[in-house]
Amino acid sequence: MMVFSQQEVVKWKEKYPILDDIINLNPVYWSNPHLHEQENLDSLPISKEDMAYAEKLWERFRPFLRNVFPESDGIIESPLRQITKFKDNQMSVEGDLYVKCDNELPIVGSIKARGGLYEILHYAECLAIDAGMVSANDNYEVFATDQFKKFFSQYAIGVGSTGNLGLSIGTISAQLGFNVSVYMSSDAKQWKKDLLRSRGAFVYEFSGDFSEAIRSGREQTINDPKAYFVDDEDSKHLFLGYSVAAFELQKQLHEKKIKVNKENPLFVYLPCGVGGSPGGITFGLKHVFGEHVHCFFVEPTHSPSVMIGLLTGKMENVSVQDFGIDNQTEADGLAVGRPSAFATKVSDKLISGIYTVEDNELYRYLTRLADTEDIFLEPSATAGLIGPARVQKYIKENELPEENITHIAWATGGSLVPEQDMKEFYAQGKRLMEKG
Repeated sequence: MMVFSQQEVVKWKEKYPILDDIINLNPVYWSNPHLHEQENLDSLPISKEDMAYAEKLWERFRPFLRNVFPESDGIIESPLRQITKFKDNQMSVEGDLYVKCDNELPIVGSIKARGGLYEILHYAECLAIDAGMVSANDNYEVFATDQFKKFFSQYAIGVGSTGNLGLSIGTISAQLGFNVSVYMSSDAKQWKKDLLRSRGAFVYEFSGDFSEAIRSGREQTINDPKAYFVDDEDSKHLFLGYSVAAFELQKQLHEKKIKVNKENPLFVYLPCGVGGSPGGITFGLKHVFGEHVHCFFVEPTHSPSVMIGLLTGKMENVSVQDFGIDNQTEADGLAVGRPSAFATKVSDKLISGIYTVEDNELYRYLTRLADTEDIFLEPSATAGLIGPARVQKYIKENELPEENITHIAWATGGSLVPEQDMKEFYAQGKRLMEKG
């Protein structure tokens, strides 16, 4: 891949001064100038009707999920927890702070349970209906039978991943009976590779980053007429699987008697890799709460792919490496050099802004959250916690009632992290806190 010449980089910097800090790996905040150009959600390539369809598919598969993953009770949902001790101890901002604990999602312990499981379930349903094995009115517990596993064993699934998406796709595909191959980048943690293999997936390791893994996986998969590739860079179905989380959050806020309106804004902070999961959730939240929800993506300073794609307008046609940024980060799920083609075009019209965070801050917040709230996340999942402090300029510029804001940091993974790995994460955060 060609890196821009020094002369070209200078021109880019002149046009977008914030690029200087981005290239120098300094934490930045960027407000999205296209947000208010949005005419309405109907102009986007997906709709609320698509979300409603996705919600019904989840309902149809509940009997199957309950059968093969009894710990889920057939429901892929996570709790919403207020973290007052953390907020009071760590930041002097107004409003209430919550964590959406997708780190506790059943089966794979991360946000990727939403998109990854949905896309494979959707594909499996299409195959079974086309083969005359099931109708949408049947009890989908039949998908757990040997008859269906034998049928799906004729087909293959491929996916490229930095870790959690591969874990999600590999787990559900193998359970259904598919032959599943996961192409893992160098950033993927060893325990995720080991867990995938133990669950019946084939794992292929690459020395390069996410772009190399997904490119290789795509090339290998499309050569097989009975293979299906889950394309994290361009997938409507992953996106829709994530979007249904908005209905879930709406219900939880109602149960907690939390209002979302002009006088009571909702701010949501979403860790961002290729952009599919935060984009899907943002799309869903905008349909549910409209202009009263403000969504912010969070990326590592070494992997600001979506920020650069949106800032320059080049979308998926530009990578962080084009600007000499190395895409090396401890936040394995966020280690993506090039943004999603599908998700980025949608997010361009919906997100309020993006901020970047240094790896060391991820560890510090991991340890502080554990100390104050007894919640343990993987490093990438802590990226949203700093959000309320990083978007103060946006709040003031838009004259929003800061004291009435409900802040939600979306925790994207952590419950399946091996105990020893989590202890090392925690110890790293302690060491960094002691250094100041």
